[in-house]
Amino acid sequence: MQIDFHYYATYSAAILAGYSHEEALAIGYSSITVDFCTKTLLTKLEAPRIAATSQSQMELMDAPTDVMGLQDITRIWSSFHFLPKDLYAEKEKCSRKYLKKYRLICGPNGDLVKDTVENGKASGTLQGVGIAMHVLADTWAHMYFAGTPSLVINNTDDHFYEILPDGTEEHISFRHNPLAPDDAEKRIYTSSIYQSNENNIMNLGHGRVGHLPDYGYCVYKYLPSWGEYREFVKDNPSDYNKAYRQMIYAMKYIRGVNDKFCLDTYDEEAVKGYEEEIDKIIKTRRLLDSEDWKAFGERLSGETIPDYDIDTYQDEYLNAAEKKETFLGKFIDAAINHKAMVTSKIYESGSMLAGYGVVQDRRKVAMEMVKNSLKVGDEND
Repeated sequence: MQIDFHYYATYSAAILAGYSHEEALAIGYSSITVDFCTKTLLTKLEAPRIAATSQSQMELMDAPTDVMGLQDITRIWSSFHFLPKDLYAEKEKCSRKYLKKYRLICGPNGDLVKDTVENGKASGTLQGVGIAMHVLADTWAHMYFAGTPSLVINNTDDHFYEILPDGTEEHISFRHNPLAPDDAEKRIYTSSIYQSNENNIMNLGHGRVGHLPDYGYCVYKYLPSWGEYREFVKDNPSDYNKAYRQMIYAMKYIRGVNDKFCLDTYDEEAVKGYEEEIDKIIKTRRLLDSEDWKAFGERLSGETIPDYDIDTYQDEYLNAAEKKETFLGKFIDAAINHKAMVTSKIYESGSMLAGYGVVQDRRKVAMEMVKNSLKVGDEND
């Protein structure tokens, strides 16, 4: 998903969940900031680099792929963009090494989604809510890919077809020029270059199919490597609609409207009267839906949604004596907390792919363990 869903659609979902305009802006801003909070940005802010929620292309190009480097990459991408669905999944006739990567495959309605929403509520901040909504939404867009470099999990081949509303199929092509924009009409998308090295950064997440999973309009079928190259169908319009309704349901739980958060539950009541408009925005064939999501959100709240600006809260953070009380200070704290939780869960499952973690008896203990682990990784940057 991109700025259209993580910022504007998340804002509108927050309004429908009962948040005020100012609260919804904070949630939407925090949600999209997950895509831009890199070590480079944190260094500029003189903030803890352990709070990184993403990596820029330049950072990934320079990232080491030794054990420590891979753990750092996996901590970021599995925690914030490819939340594992089932850390205890079983698969016959495979090695333990393969199984650990297989268990990192992203998907919605796994136990970690529940943990993420509850963790967002426990944070007590709108920033924590926004981070949780980003992670939840991405479980729908990024399902079937893992947040760790892996050819045997994330690769596919040229058997890639878009299924049109009338049932006809059109071949999808991929090219490797990072400067060439995706062409939705010609079905040509930019993807990473094939690399036979299992841990090459080109094999991270959905890089092998470019931004295609981030486009709500597309229904496609393909042959994922982890599925032994059997055909899978991915229905983005249906999945994006469910993501939107699940966000509303989750935020109502966080606000205390719902007593508990249950998986595979969606708020249909809140979207009554808006179903067709939401569906039309998602299904419109274009690379970015920001304009329509923005207009929809503004009609709901009667307020103006400012364009996203990564610099908005930076001066406040840089000049503050008590940085933890600033907007970005709260975002950083929530990011470290969420990363600690996910890393600990992966560690508890018997995997070291994301580094060390501990049983979550106390959040502070878990956070400290991850901080120590990440300091070791930073020394290898």
